[in-house]
This record gives sequence, structure tokens and C-alpha cells, in this order.
Amino acid sequence: MAILKILTYPEKSLLQPSDKVDTIDDDIRKLTEDMGETMFEAPGVGLAAPQVGVNKRIIVYDSNAANPEDDGSKKEFTALINPEIISASGSIISEKEACLSVLDYSSDVKRYETVTVKALNTEGKQLEFEAKGILAVIMQHEIDHLDGILFIDRISILKRTMYKKKLAKKLKIK
Repeated sequence: MAILKILTYPEKSLLQPSDKVDTIDDDIRKLTEDMGETMFEAPGVGLAAPQVGVNKRIIVYDSNAANPEDDGSKKEFTALINPEIISASGSIISEKEACLSVLDYSSDVKRYETVTVKALNTEGKQLEFEAKGILAVIMQHEIDHLDGILFIDRISILKRTMYKKKLAKKLKIK
């Protein structure tokens, strides 16, 4: 396994929709393993393939993220291939949502409270499950990445503009 480089905004490839995975082979399975290791190393609770420079519809997430008793010692992740949200309901505010590709920023984001996700696992088996609360937020956040959407695209124009100005200033200093 390997730690992959996580791309950060304003990298243009993060804003591109990802291609569907046609064949789940050993290369795809290795990529998911590397993504899982990278996510935990970062540390984060989810990671999408575009964030590591791969334009494929693949996400990984911390299998224990929604478990209140989890102390972070269990490093188990789930990989989803070609995930899509097929239904959504309710409304919650994801407080201080952040992203491994959006440095030094978090914000409240309005999200669905419950989503139903359809995807394939790394063996090609069809999955369908309901996600609530934090897991629903993770699903929406990571699937957004596959569509070229960052969480900062879901906040007010004022907050987004302030972040972009702060980032531009920081990037000029370097």
C-alpha cells in the first residue's frame, strides 16, 4: 500500500466530473487500498478518487465514522465503486464541514439527513443502503467530489469569496 498525494483547491481537476468505472480489477482494488491508507493518514473520514488525481467514480470512507463508541483505533474502510444517491430526505446542517482538498477552512453546510446509496463493492457486488446523520453527510460530500463539486460550492457566495481571497493571499506568500 502507498500514501497518495491529495490534491488541493484550486487544482482544476477537482472541478471535473469523474468517469464511471467499467471494470473492477486488481488495479482498482489496489487504488482503493491506497486511498483507504491515505484517508486515515491525512486524517479524514472519506476520500474520493479525484482527490488523489484519479478521474474515476470511486470513494472510500471510514467504516466506523458513524459509530459513537469508535475511538479511532479501528482502521477499517469501505470502498464504493460508481456510487450514486438514489433518494434523499430530510435536512440537517453539517457543522464545520471540512475537506482534505480544501485547506484551512470549514463551514456549516446544508445537507440531506438521510440518503439511499447504490454502488458496487470491490468484488463487483451491487450494494444499496440507507445512510443517516454523519454517514449521510460523508456520502453526499464524497459523491459531490465525483461530480466535480466541492463543499465550498454549497456555501454562500460571500463565504466562498472570502475563502478564495484568503487562499489567494496565502498562495502568493508562498
